[in-house]
Amino acid sequence: MKVLLVRLSSLGDVLHTLPALTDLQAARGDVLLDWLIEPAFAPVASWHPVVRRSWEFSLRQRPRGGKELLRAVGRLRRELRAEAYDLALDSQGLYKSAFLAHLAGARVAGLSTRSAREPLASYLYGQRHVVPWGPTAIQRNRELFAQVFAYPRPAGAADYGLASQIERWRGPAAAGIETLRQSTPFVLGFHATSRAWQNKEWPANHWVRLAQRLGEIGYRLLLPAVDERERLRVESITMAAPNVQALPTLNLEDLGRIMVAARAFVGMDTGLSYLAAALGLPGVTLYGPTAPEQASRQITVLQSAESCAPCGSTRCRRIATPEEPIPCQESLLPERVWAALAPLLAAP
Repeated sequence: MKVLLVRLSSLGDVLHTLPALTDLQAARGDVLLDWLIEPAFAPVASWHPVVRRSWEFSLRQRPRGGKELLRAVGRLRRELRAEAYDLALDSQGLYKSAFLAHLAGARVAGLSTRSAREPLASYLYGQRHVVPWGPTAIQRNRELFAQVFAYPRPAGAADYGLASQIERWRGPAAAGIETLRQSTPFVLGFHATSRAWQNKEWPANHWVRLAQRLGEIGYRLLLPAVDERERLRVESITMAAPNVQALPTLNLEDLGRIMVAARAFVGMDTGLSYLAAALGLPGVTLYGPTAPEQASRQITVLQSAESCAPCGSTRCRRIATPEEPIPCQESLLPERVWAALAPLLAAP
């Protein structure tokens, strides 16, 4: 059975799909699965052994309308139909993912109107499945796959299927990456989120206080930065804490190599925190306006104690300007984070 999976983005959502692929691999050895995905996240699809190939395509990176977009969609349609898929599974539940799933010319399965992010997208599916909103995104994906491919509802710990990839990353790396890995022990700090969700970010002064505690026991704090805003933020933290080190711009492969050499991580509700968790790195994830999505024995989840959290909103209604401190993040004090992180560093 040849299946096209459509799950375009984001990094966290893509990672939350991997345990469902592991379930599928164990239950249905007859399925050949390809993945239609945004180019930025295609490496993640290639890490799972059940994925035969990745189709890289992005609607948002192309001008809306015009001949270029029409040509790109037409080319993708021809290539997908040449594969003669038996089923297209849209696990994202959006208009754009449902549209792209139809390009394969196969029967399309997806979420029902009660379960999809954009309910009207369900009317584009020939096969609709109800998955409760209550569980984590990981469990929702696992339940959707179980319904689509007719195997028992999965239970037990999620397996991301990345064991072989982790072993490869523990091997030799490029010189610059190897230098980062082999010097003094370090903790990774995932301090930034997308521009739309900046209210999820922990204050810079809290990061400084955490770095100082790490420095007292001989640890570095490594912080990635992908744009000018994040670089300026890291620069302000490094000026106040000498054991903080800014990471250069890295691809997902190189970040993975650094993650498997780290001692632990502290992060926001962001894709890099989910990647670290998928790789088995112990850590502490901080949630303010959003609800926890991680469920793992090696991850400590700290939710803001503010009465309004989690509000689920990209904008804090308790502040007048974006420059003001976010109450739910301010209340996640460094002492509380350190109390959760210290046992992870002390563990063998």
